[in-house]
Amino acid sequence: MKRSAIAGLALFAALAALPAMAQSQPQQRIRGTIEAMNGSVLTIAARGGSTATVTLADDAMVRTIAPADIRDIKPGSYIGSAAMPQPDGSLRALEVQVFPESMRGVGEGQHPFDLKPSSTMTNATAGDVEGTDGRVVTLRYQGVETKLTVPPDVPVITYEPGSRDQLTKGAHVIVSAVKADDGSLVSHAIQVGKDGLVPPM
Repeated sequence: MKRSAIAGLALFAALAALPAMAQSQPQQRIRGTIEAMNGSVLTIAARGGSTATVTLADDAMVRTIAPADIRDIKPGSYIGSAAMPQPDGSLRALEVQVFPESMRGVGEGQHPFDLKPSSTMTNATAGDVEGTDGRVVTLRYQGVETKLTVPPDVPVITYEPGSRDQLTKGAHVIVSAVKADDGSLVSHAIQVGKDGLVPPM
């Protein structure tokens, strides 16, 4: 099966932010808390109030979402941000992801995102970084340059390798899933908050 980048990351992120297995069905993003795990089957209490049952594929990738600091963003850093477009064409961050070097290039570009109505996800290389509390970061991707304002209260995260041992009751997760032929949900990629962290994207 071919690999493709998750649009927008991240979650995935994309998640927004993980490589995902190409599927014939569109991916669903499920944000919530693990209620139960029976073997490879997860029961997730989704943020919207519904419950989802998802089977982890044998090759499912688990990635940890860990807290980071705005000061981790340097010129040349590869970052992602769910954000709200502003009238002047700039972006106002809802959250920021500082990707490890191994994820450079994942989901590069700007895509519609589902964190809030009209929100976008932009994965790009940081240029100039201005300010100390609320920062303004120049983003560059695919020949485009734009400004991202990061208010002081916006969460900043990064990614670490994860394992299925972290998928326990009460863990906060973002799951990328597709429908199998029988209608069940199957996931090849899941992100889990570190030490109780609630993924902000």
